Amino acid sequence: MNWVALKMLTGNKGKYIGIILGVAFAALLISQQASIFCGMMLLTTSQIKDIDGADIWVMDPNVRFVDDVKPISENELYRVRGVEGVGWAVRLYKGLTRARMRTGKFQQVILIGLDDATLVGAPQPDKIVMGKIADLRRPDAIFIDEDGYELLWPGQPFELGRTFEMNDHLATVVGIFRARRTFQTMPVICARYSQSTLFVPRQRKVLTFILAQPSPGFDSADVCKQIKAQTGLEAQTRAQFCWTTMRYYLRETGIPANFGITVALGFIIGMAIAGQTFYLFTVENLKQFGTLKAMGASNATLISMIVLQAVVVASIGYCLGVGAAVGTGHLIDTQSKLAFYMPWQVMAVTGIAVMTIAMLSSVVSARRVLVLEPAIVFQGS
Repeated sequence: MNWVALKMLTGNKGKYIGIILGVAFAALLISQQASIFCGMMLLTTSQIKDIDGADIWVMDPNVRFVDDVKPISENELYRVRGVEGVGWAVRLYKGLTRARMRTGKFQQVILIGLDDATLVGAPQPDKIVMGKIADLRRPDAIFIDEDGYELLWPGQPFELGRTFEMNDHLATVVGIFRARRTFQTMPVICARYSQSTLFVPRQRKVLTFILAQPSPGFDSADVCKQIKAQTGLEAQTRAQFCWTTMRYYLRETGIPANFGITVALGFIIGMAIAGQTFYLFTVENLKQFGTLKAMGASNATLISMIVLQAVVVASIGYCLGVGAAVGTGHLIDTQSKLAFYMPWQVMAVTGIAVMTIAMLSSVVSARRVLVLEPAIVFQGS
């Protein structure tokens, strides 16, 4: 019977292709939009992941995400260093400032101020395109990410020694590095902490984060609890801070709702196309189903044939849709600033959605077959 079901499915090439394309379109839309959403969420945490070297981030208790900068007192650094289980703790500045080019053009940039003594959080050696980290100790020295370099000097080859101004202070490029794309798509600039304070307007508090590392034998999560209890500051592991940042964007922005509507529309449109086409396909084959029923085929057998047809259509449509999403996603990720990331969860959810579309489409068709009277079919002939 399975062979008969497949022959019936492929008998009308036009409707067979139409059903598959309807399911494939739904799979494409669902997986592509969900992957772009995941990619955007990853962009919100890119700087947390790029600033490597410390497991613990300490900040003002009211900080909601990584770009929600609320400076704290320099004295808090020494309080954190005094907490049991803290191996070391260093300063980190993070903020926005304006770069003024020689042409008079202004560009907003993300400024990262690294601890003068240790340079914790500096780009790793495998991420450095040009220059040496040690050169950051030179006066007015900065490192800039390669995308930011291309934004400030479009069409120009990479070259060290280029200069611009920040807060009326000269900044000299001594290194170029690769960085993850940021949610704000601005140039990322690294400098020493003392140097970064000159690149921004003077203010009473400058310290934005404290990076800390637990002593050997201490768990990072436990040390975070100790820091919170003794200092009143918020302390999170790097993974926790990533989730805190993503949860902020999930709760406080319209991004999830916008992508959710698109995914829902993909499901509805796919359901409408596949359902209608599958129903018409079944109606056209009522005579064949009636013949099988008259020959003694049970309702369970006929239902299993329809389910097999739905599974075949769903499987082919899923592969085509997800494959197209991966292909377009690769082009999106390499040719534009739009993020794309497809984890296995997106593929699993898309598979469940596609199978649901196919099963719901087959339910309506199955009902016509169940109430079918073979005698009426033969009468009609």
